[in-house]
Amino acid sequence: MDLDRIEALLKLLSEHEVSEFAYKDGDASIRLRLGPEGIPMAQVAAPVAAPVVAAPAAAPAAPAAAAAPVDDGLIVVESPMVGTFYRSPAPDKDAYVEVGSTVKSGDTLCIVEAMKLMNEIEADIGGTIAEILVENAQPVQFGQPLFKIRKG
Repeated sequence: MDLDRIEALLKLLSEHEVSEFAYKDGDASIRLRLGPEGIPMAQVAAPVAAPVVAAPAAAPAAPAAAAAPVDDGLIVVESPMVGTFYRSPAPDKDAYVEVGSTVKSGDTLCIVEAMKLMNEIEADIGGTIAEILVENAQPVQFGQPLFKIRKG
């Protein structure tokens, strides 16, 4: 599904006051949800056989964030795309995680907004949040470290 189609769907959702839309075609699926004040939030799943690649011309995907081991026994969670980092689902809501929070694989850690789509970034390992490396509402780059998680 291309970015133009996703933008058209978001416009239709907004015009018809629909807050959530889900579509599945084979192994590919998309779930669009309008958040507070019409802020779009999307979760896109690609077929298992096809790698998810974030590119400026393609719709951003919401994969589990990349995790890389570091020397101090912690796992670094990196941003899977360029965008704006948000710690909570809305300005008036609590942060998804804090330092000391216990997470499991698949738990939402944050949102990275890319091209007006809110992408939930999920943990791909379980453990304890040891460090949050980015301030709320700050721009992030592809591969930029976001969190350190102590595995376990």
